[in-house]
Amino acid sequence: MNTQPLKKNISSYIIQTHEEEIKRIAMELHEGVGQSLYSIFTGMQLIEKTIEQPAMKSYAGDMNQLLEKTIQEIRLLAVELHPPTLTTLGLVSAMKSYINLYTSTYGIEVEVENLGAESQISDRDSITLFRVCQEALVNIARYADTTKASIIFKWKKSRLLIMIKDSGKGFEVETAMNKLSGLAAMSERMHLIGGKCIIYSKLDEGTSIEISLPLY
Repeated sequence: MNTQPLKKNISSYIIQTHEEEIKRIAMELHEGVGQSLYSIFTGMQLIEKTIEQPAMKSYAGDMNQLLEKTIQEIRLLAVELHPPTLTTLGLVSAMKSYINLYTSTYGIEVEVENLGAESQISDRDSITLFRVCQEALVNIARYADTTKASIIFKWKKSRLLIMIKDSGKGFEVETAMNKLSGLAAMSERMHLIGGKCIIYSKLDEGTSIEISLPLY
């Protein structure tokens, strides 16, 4: 008996259920915690303006900077969990929005190129592609030791190709696939929606990730 389709269906169901919970948490972070912190931040700004004692004014300024940094981190976390523009504006817009926050957080400039007319794809495929691209970019921030990267979207009639590259320190792919569960998860996620994720890397020469998805 071939159990592969059953395993694939179970994995897809688990991921879908997980994504729904993630979406709920992201909404609470953005509309609850994020909004509360912003209210505190604007209140602290008003308080800072009324303080005359230099030491206390400096302290209030430091607290404002910390609050601003925390709000930025909450925004990035909410977008990482579930990008609000994904279902309304599409994959490329969602990635650009994420990359803006990513760059301001990690200091890595990401060049984005979009070739061809963006096709409409299902919510499941969109979130999967977003997650895989997200994992690739986070890995660059954590391990590549570089300040630049690029992502290219190529929309063809029958296939979407995404190429993510960096010129960082690279790694041994086979060894990393065994150690870093995120890399294996990228390939597994693409497999579940009928796509592919191929990772190329060489020490001191950078990394290239090729993602492909058939379009019907």
